[in-house]
Amino acid sequence: MDIPRIFNIAESAHRIHNPFTPEKFATLGVALRLENGTRMLDLGSGSGEMLCTWARDHDIIGTGIDMSQLFTEQAKLRAVELGVADQVRFIHGDAVGYVSDEKVGVAACVGATWIGGGVVGTIELLARSLRTGGIILIGEPYWRQLPPTEDVVKGGLANSISDFLILPELLASFGHIGCDVVEMVLADQDGWDRYEAAKWLTMRRWLEANPDDELANEVRAKLTSEPERYAAYTREYLGWGVFALMLR
Repeated sequence: MDIPRIFNIAESAHRIHNPFTPEKFATLGVALRLENGTRMLDLGSGSGEMLCTWARDHDIIGTGIDMSQLFTEQAKLRAVELGVADQVRFIHGDAVGYVSDEKVGVAACVGATWIGGGVVGTIELLARSLRTGGIILIGEPYWRQLPPTEDVVKGGLANSISDFLILPELLASFGHIGCDVVEMVLADQDGWDRYEAAKWLTMRRWLEANPDDELANEVRAKLTSEPERYAAYTREYLGWGVFALMLR
């Protein structure tokens, strides 16, 4: 069980596998007014930066599940590095359908809502692990501005313009399914740069070390095309944020 190998290659040097920066995660942790000892579940936890830094800064207790064996191992190492290995645990596994044995104060899926078949299904899944009065965190893209052409849609790595909403519509959609939006922290273009541009050096170094690998041609093609595609489409048209929700 693992994610496609191309992602493990391109993001192997990432601590955060989305457009957030460490500063954004710190801002979000403070904004949520996390209490010491808060129990947290993170579906699609990546390399564990959110859980590990919040365990250090806010004394939370957390469990993360991720399909990437590489990212899960990196998360465990990060927990040791920050001295919080006794507060957080990371499971290499499929988070689809995962429900915590013990109710949590924060249930998160930050950038992996495919786990629940979309935003609505993921919120329903997270709610099954949530204690009364707890907070759901959803990380999700939105259109910063509506793409004027199908080429822009495809360049933003969407299948159709309906894949994402503009920000006001996304916020309204949470209310339509019975949730109050109680906080949000949005990525900015600098955060997108750190997420996307950091892949390019990683891919170049990987190609130098693995010229005969079976994925070398695919990695070379991505390294050649991604800077222009990203600058033309994702950076200008796609936003991303983490939205804190409470069930009504």
